[in-house]
Amino acid sequence: MGKRGGGGRAAAALGLSKRQKKHLKDFGEEHPFHDKVSGRLEATQICELSDNSDKSSAESDSEIEVEPVPVYHKLLATLKTSPESESEDEEEESESEEADESEAELGSEGSQEPVEADGVEADKDEVPAQEEVTAEDTAEEALGQEQDDGADASCDLSHGAIEEFTDVKHESEFSLETNFMEEESGGCDADKKESNSSRPFSQDPFKQHMDKELEEKEVEEMSTLSKTSSQIKWPRLGQLTFSSTLEKNTTLKPDKEFDVKQLHLHKPLESTWPKVNKQFLSPTTKPSDPSFTPLQRELLSIMNAYKDLFYPERNALTNGEEIRHAYCLHALNHVLKANAQVLSNNAKKRDQKPGTDSDDYRDQGLTRPKVLMIVPFRECALRIVHVLISLLEVNDKKKIDVSNKKRFKGEFGSDPEERPPNLKRPEDYEAVFAGNIDDHFRIGVAILQKSMRLYAPFYSSDIIIASPLGMRTVIGAEGEKKRDFDFLSSIEMLIIDQADIYLMQNWEHVLHLMKHINLLPLESHGVDFSRVRMLSLNNWSKYYRQTLLFSALQDPQINSIFNKHCFNYTGQVAVRNVPLIGSISRVVVQLPHVFRRIEAESLTSVIDTRFQFFIDKVLPEYHDAIMSHTLIYVPSYFDYVRLRNYFKKEDLNFAHICEYTKKGGICRARRFFLEGEKQFLLLTERFHFYKRYTIKGIRNLIFYELPTYSHFYSEICNMMKATDSGVDATWTCTVLYSKYDAQKLAAVVGIDRTAQMLQSKKNVHLFVTGEND
Repeated sequence: MGKRGGGGRAAAALGLSKRQKKHLKDFGEEHPFHDKVSGRLEATQICELSDNSDKSSAESDSEIEVEPVPVYHKLLATLKTSPESESEDEEEESESEEADESEAELGSEGSQEPVEADGVEADKDEVPAQEEVTAEDTAEEALGQEQDDGADASCDLSHGAIEEFTDVKHESEFSLETNFMEEESGGCDADKKESNSSRPFSQDPFKQHMDKELEEKEVEEMSTLSKTSSQIKWPRLGQLTFSSTLEKNTTLKPDKEFDVKQLHLHKPLESTWPKVNKQFLSPTTKPSDPSFTPLQRELLSIMNAYKDLFYPERNALTNGEEIRHAYCLHALNHVLKANAQVLSNNAKKRDQKPGTDSDDYRDQGLTRPKVLMIVPFRECALRIVHVLISLLEVNDKKKIDVSNKKRFKGEFGSDPEERPPNLKRPEDYEAVFAGNIDDHFRIGVAILQKSMRLYAPFYSSDIIIASPLGMRTVIGAEGEKKRDFDFLSSIEMLIIDQADIYLMQNWEHVLHLMKHINLLPLESHGVDFSRVRMLSLNNWSKYYRQTLLFSALQDPQINSIFNKHCFNYTGQVAVRNVPLIGSISRVVVQLPHVFRRIEAESLTSVIDTRFQFFIDKVLPEYHDAIMSHTLIYVPSYFDYVRLRNYFKKEDLNFAHICEYTKKGGICRARRFFLEGEKQFLLLTERFHFYKRYTIKGIRNLIFYELPTYSHFYSEICNMMKATDSGVDATWTCTVLYSKYDAQKLAAVVGIDRTAQMLQSKKNVHLFVTGEND
């Protein structure tokens, strides 16, 4: 922060650290973070200032009596030499703070490597860090917390972030109640007109879904009875499975003539969507439907019916962005309609006669956030915000007002020069890890009429965009003093994008989030209970929440989220296409693949059964010297630790690489393995996911378990061609699998072969790939 001329500021500085002295010099007071407080807040202590500041101080005190003024603004006011230059100085300081912070953030985040960003175990220890400032926090808490978060950064950075995290400046502008009440003609009547459009409410899917009143009997049925399922095939999505408890005889049919009007889009989305989505449309698109791709048309028809959706065929290279645009349109349409409904009812309630109460104005949840978007990296959040902005801008001349946009670009953007120019990785890697790949973030977004507010406090936000780790550090764990999950109580739409990546980060964070969503809040947070929907008061929010789950693969853990944590009364739709051709067809080296089936009694016992089978049956075959250069691919980190400890105990000649191995250890292990100094190399799947190094020198390959990503199987096998040893005939590949790996096995060998391998009486199956296959 730029230094100000205060002339003659004096305070007792005995016993203060350098950081405290710097803050005392800049602000004229000790930082509240260093005050000794007991759990309750105390008034900020203002140090005595010179005579030339008395006038400003008196003015600041008088303002407090009229209306509460944030402490941060009070501090700025006491440091001004003349009241006339107050607003001008604040604007100049805000600009310099944002510029300094953007540079500092880019410098600190750019040095992080993918593995460093992932660090699951390390992330758990960072729970108190980077805590979001909520509406309940006072300015003193925010000031102290930012100092705590930026302990290793410059004071300028930490103090420059305070006003934008709390965003006190725009709080009144984006408040649903006060803003709508004040905008009598401009905003209120306009949105009221939009909500009372020519289309009747009964045809609007938003009104149909949110206004339906469930009976206690129906809720009890959803809690106790099992779901009935039906299957149908759609032209683009393929095989769909629809399951529901209440709607048993409903059949899903694709709309042959699907256009923008069927979505009942709120203004201005109907006019902006064709322009925003134009990049995905091909020249062969039918003139009757120029606004959607075939995939978007079928996805939006399910989303618009407010059914839960699981789409496991998201591909970062092909359809990732068009899916992102589709769910952004649906989420923004939902938020605009919900806010317009509040606006319309505000106007009606304002005009009604005093003393008349009515339940017709129940249009809100217990807290304001309506949409929660879970994405893996900051780059994903950046793209989502850009899509939302473009959907709200009618044309280039009418730009919407976006608060804190400069700060957002600095923290969520990336510097192209930071990426090594000679780094060559597969195309899917480049697509997934593009831009800023920090996985610890969260940001609140408030949308009101023609403006957007970034870094809004959660309780003043309409949309929350966060990573699983960012949510985990806010929610906290049981027993922690500093934790908050009340803002998740009234989430009406949950979007989990790229769910497969969370398997490579920490799946426990996703499970932790699902356990804390749509619970009754512990505090009221200033809500007007006369405006709260009965579904929220009855604690039935989870039965109205729509969950949209997108993944690149089918996995039992992801399926479990969709089956056990989605309770939407309209039902669930899952895409269940089976792979006809497996990734083994993409193996180009001549290689025999031996698949060995493990017989396990239960899912819980398969881990120990696999380990015992490996050390008793498989490993003894590789003790011979001619079976050197053996790579053991281990998907689970816990299995990797177990094998590593066993190899050390048995004093085997091996090297090991995991996602936490430092660069020097990685180089040594690869060199020892290539030169034959180490017979075995243990390699984790997460290391391959984050680094994609080519391991040279592989002659024998063991898949301790089938890989999570099917294309990893062909990638690892094709690494053998990087070995120019002239002993191709001795190459081997062994794969361990069980009946619980059916989905992974089908992705590798295809559905037909999987059925044969699981039902066969033989436990060993051989496939040969290569030129002479």
